[in-house]
Amino acid sequence: MAFTLPALSYATDALEPHIDKLTMEIHHGKHHQAYVTNLNKALEGKPEADAKIEDIVKNISKYPAAVRNNGGGHYNHSLFWTLLSPSGGGEPTGALADAIKSTFGSFADLKTKVSEAGATRFGSGWAWLIVTADKKLAVTSTPNQDSPLMDIAEVKGTPILGIDVWEHAYYLHYQNRRPDYLAAIWNVINWAHVAELYAKAIA
Repeated sequence: MAFTLPALSYATDALEPHIDKLTMEIHHGKHHQAYVTNLNKALEGKPEADAKIEDIVKNISKYPAAVRNNGGGHYNHSLFWTLLSPSGGGEPTGALADAIKSTFGSFADLKTKVSEAGATRFGSGWAWLIVTADKKLAVTSTPNQDSPLMDIAEVKGTPILGIDVWEHAYYLHYQNRRPDYLAAIWNVINWAHVAELYAKAIA
């Protein structure tokens, strides 16, 4: 069964003014679709074509570059869309908020760390909040379409928040002002879903 582009759970203009409609249309409908198409081509006729994307990503060292790039792109973006919401923003609550406070000092400090990870990632990549193997929170970043879930990742863990810092994620609206995009995206982060992913990762 071929991989498919997941539908968005909100309209492409629902995240405005923080993420504009045209960026969402191109980012989801063109860029993510291209990762799906190319991943399917790379796995055509292979048994892995029926595997879960998470299982492929976790064992990415076994696969060629086309699967690493496009499989990573599909996994990362499929997660990314669920981490955004028109009713997002604000601050996390409950166990996640407590873990953030004990790990980073405050929510403001977490935002600073994640934004710095995104702003200082050279070229294209992602900034992440992850749960490590010992159930601790950590902030990291990866190049290109790599993920902390990959067995080749420098810092490994389960992603619970990922921010895309490829230029295609922000350039139409923010041009070269990546820090402005990183400041704005906190207004649409779906903390309820991040908290669900956190609970699952520490269970």
